[in-house]
Amino acid sequence: MSGGSRWRKSGTVVWLESQGVHAGGQYRPTDAFPNEDQLAQALASLPQSPTKWIVDDLCTPTLLLKDFVELPSGTEARESFLQWRYVQHLGLEEPQSVKALEVEEGSWLLVGIPEALRESWLQLALHLKRPIHALIPRWLWIYNRIAPTRTVPGMLLSLSPTKDGRFTGTLAAWGRTLTLLRQWNEPLTPEAWMEDRVYPTAAYLQRENRSPRELLVWGAGDWPEGAFTVHRLPYEVPLQEAM
Repeated sequence: MSGGSRWRKSGTVVWLESQGVHAGGQYRPTDAFPNEDQLAQALASLPQSPTKWIVDDLCTPTLLLKDFVELPSGTEARESFLQWRYVQHLGLEEPQSVKALEVEEGSWLLVGIPEALRESWLQLALHLKRPIHALIPRWLWIYNRIAPTRTVPGMLLSLSPTKDGRFTGTLAAWGRTLTLLRQWNEPLTPEAWMEDRVYPTAAYLQRENRSPRELLVWGAGDWPEGAFTVHRLPYEVPLQEAM
């Protein structure tokens, strides 16, 4: 453990899914994405301390931009430019709060959330004395946990089930670093995910000389075998994590 991480504070985890919320070791199912009243009930069961929110991928759309040769100079100008690219690329109309993370030189990961939604969460958590100190998409939380252990290029599926046995979610691919990210709101069956999303992505990566050699699946019990070694990741919802 490094000296810096030794003093990092831990926070209680709030885990938001498309149809429920985990908090304090309890799961509260909902008919749709949890609203403010449902979130308030979940937060009230937690100790009055900082919280870390891990949020369904489709609530926090993420964009990977690669191969920037030059960006505007100055922090404010760069952030404004990346936010503009994020909104334009995803075709979003409402104002977005965007956080830019540099993956490697010339590559940026842009994580966004509607400003109104983010502000309502911040104010709710602050009012209940469970302030939000960290907010992260589920796929990125999973990727950060598994990336240090992978030795070959691969792909990760971060999935959310729908009531009819289909899934929405994210596909992230890596080689030496994160190389590709795709997200879908339209739910598909596992078989359709493989045929329409996984195999075409693998073919594209192969053309780029970045052929994946394994597929990691989170959020689904059974998954069809195919051209890759499939690893089903355990469904883990942490109670506390470092900020």
